[in-house]
Amino acid sequence: MKLQQGQIYNQGDQYLQIVHLERLEVKYKAYKNLATREGTHFHVSKKEFCRLLKHATLLTPADIEKARTQ
Repeated sequence: MKLQQGQIYNQGDQYLQIVHLERLEVKYKAYKNLATREGTHFHVSKKEFCRLLKHATLLTPADIEKARTQ
């Protein structure tokens, strides 16, 4: 899996969006609702972020639109 800035992942009842991607660090935002985009920013190592994504699914643009309208 290749990480890219702007990707949104679904993990359980929350969404994780990569805000800024560096070589060894990732800044991401965790949302409960994609429509409001209210959430908390986090700054972790790339290794920690990959562990976090172990059971998450990458959303396609169609999935993101579907989640925003719900």
